[in-house]
Amino acid sequence: MTIEGKTINTAVIPVSKLEEDSYDWWARHEQVLSVQRTIDPQVVLIGDSITHFWGGEPWSAQVHGNREAWNSVFAPYRVLNMGFGWDRTQNVLWRLDHGQLDGLNPQTVVILIGTNNTSETENARANSPEEIADGLRAICDRVEAKASGARIVIMAVFPREHEPDHPRRRTIAEINERYAAIAQERGYGFVDIGPQLLEADGTLSQETAPDYCHLTERGYGHWAEALRPLLPQLP
Repeated sequence: MTIEGKTINTAVIPVSKLEEDSYDWWARHEQVLSVQRTIDPQVVLIGDSITHFWGGEPWSAQVHGNREAWNSVFAPYRVLNMGFGWDRTQNVLWRLDHGQLDGLNPQTVVILIGTNNTSETENARANSPEEIADGLRAICDRVEAKASGARIVIMAVFPREHEPDHPRRRTIAEINERYAAIAQERGYGFVDIGPQLLEADGTLSQETAPDYCHLTERGYGHWAEALRPLLPQLP
């Protein structure tokens, strides 16, 4: 977006649904609003399709895998899954500005967002790593305002594409450098499971991500293991 010759960072401008996907974006938004206080979550996951398709409430028909990884880490907790397929940072900002997370007091909020901001479509341009990092900052500002007692955990954007020299890999590395700096500046947790998701030669296997983006149960298993020590201590 350009106004009077200036490029406007679209990653920080809240916007509702942008892309068509395999589910009803608006219906899922309403589901989150209707169940979030009933769940009274101890853990909230904020993200895109990778989070959306893992499991939990609100229920989704798009779940990948057999939920073994989900249950292995989240079974003891009340969890709200605020993952929405195809969401960019700007979509998350809109959702947070329209009721999601309102009135909740989670102990941990896990944020995985930004991979879709690297994609160019008819509905949205690709953002630079710095723009995406600014989008994350804006999301974190809102989470801090709504859930001031929560521990925020930033996930590094997961690897995409099969080959390690693909240009998107470099973009993701630059995003993650900025994400790590944000986490350090603000005292958040920061988790990068990229090395666990990749093979020894740096390729991304279809056993982990069949479309070189979304995770299989194998991939979710790595995420579960990384999150386990960061979740609230239970009595």
